[in-house]
Amino acid sequence: MAESFAVDRRAETEARIRRFLDREKPQTPCLVIDLQTVRERYEDITTALPLVDVFYAVKSNPAPEVVELLAAQGSSFDVASPAEIDLCLARGAKPETISYSNPIKKAADVAYAYSRGVRLFVSDSEQDVRTVAAHAPGSSVLLRILVHSKGSTYPFGRKFGCDPEMAADLLRLAHELGLDPCGVAFHAGSQQLDVHAWDGGIADAAVIAAKLRADGIEISTVNLGGGLPAVYQEATPSLTEFAQGIEGSLRRHFGDARPRVMIEPGRAISAEAGMIRSEVVLVSRKSYSDERRWVYIDIGRYQGLAETEGEAIAYALRTSRDGGPVGPVVLAGPTCDADDVIYQHTRYDLPLELEAGDHVDILHAGAYTASYSSVCFNGFPPLATYCI
Repeated sequence: MAESFAVDRRAETEARIRRFLDREKPQTPCLVIDLQTVRERYEDITTALPLVDVFYAVKSNPAPEVVELLAAQGSSFDVASPAEIDLCLARGAKPETISYSNPIKKAADVAYAYSRGVRLFVSDSEQDVRTVAAHAPGSSVLLRILVHSKGSTYPFGRKFGCDPEMAADLLRLAHELGLDPCGVAFHAGSQQLDVHAWDGGIADAAVIAAKLRADGIEISTVNLGGGLPAVYQEATPSLTEFAQGIEGSLRRHFGDARPRVMIEPGRAISAEAGMIRSEVVLVSRKSYSDERRWVYIDIGRYQGLAETEGEAIAYALRTSRDGGPVGPVVLAGPTCDADDVIYQHTRYDLPLELEAGDHVDILHAGAYTASYSSVCFNGFPPLATYCI
């Protein structure tokens, strides 16, 4: 029943977007965001995790209308730069609802955030802790730890975080420097499909909390980061299943001493709210023996489809020729870059009648598309976004 309800809601989202496209006929490529779906997805998460503070990951979709809607709904915000801080404040967020969660930041940016009223920072190194102490005195600091991200489409590797033992030492240093060493942060990997993926990080956070308690330092917070998935084409566990996994881990490792818990969803809020409309530029064949057609559309890696790198995210596609015979294709973007190929290993079958001028719609593309489209490579403009 729940899955049927979710399918119905996704169909309603698509119908609303299509009505807008049919009525307004915007130039392609463009991204259309259905704000009602953004609101519903936020409410789904807060309902599933009522004891968890939601900090929307602005980087997933920084459309001002999205940020304003979520601020009005009571969301907090995970930001990574001064520009994102300014965006949130301009759209109704209060400084105390903002977490500067990027552990890689300039001293000037820390000082700017502090001047705008931000008092929560995430670090993962001694230099950054000292920078926060110098330029944001008295602020709260979360130390990000390294965790395994098995089960995620986009593992984070070792760029962010430090070993738990080092994190404990850095929280002690933060305390010595007059900061509030409020807790531990981690990220289980983007588009995480394992409902138990947060268990290891929660376990490490509990061990760190016990060590610091022995030193007379109480930490108050665990930041679970992002990772809650969107629905693309693969089977995806429900929010209820993720909530049960997370709450079970918190009970197991913290018992009655439950900390404040933060989570930073981005994709899970914005992805299913968006659809990209693109236009076919060219359909061609490379040889008489290869049955695959090459379908070139007017959007590619540089206009918003960065997450097709390695074909990691396999979006569902609809075309204006659906309903007739289909055949295998390679899907590619419009630029003069040999890497601007979207799908050549993932099997896609598109209508045999597809030709230049037809539409290819990319579903559930509201996250990490327009926000990645920032360089006019080859003179192609960034992805236009419409919020309805």
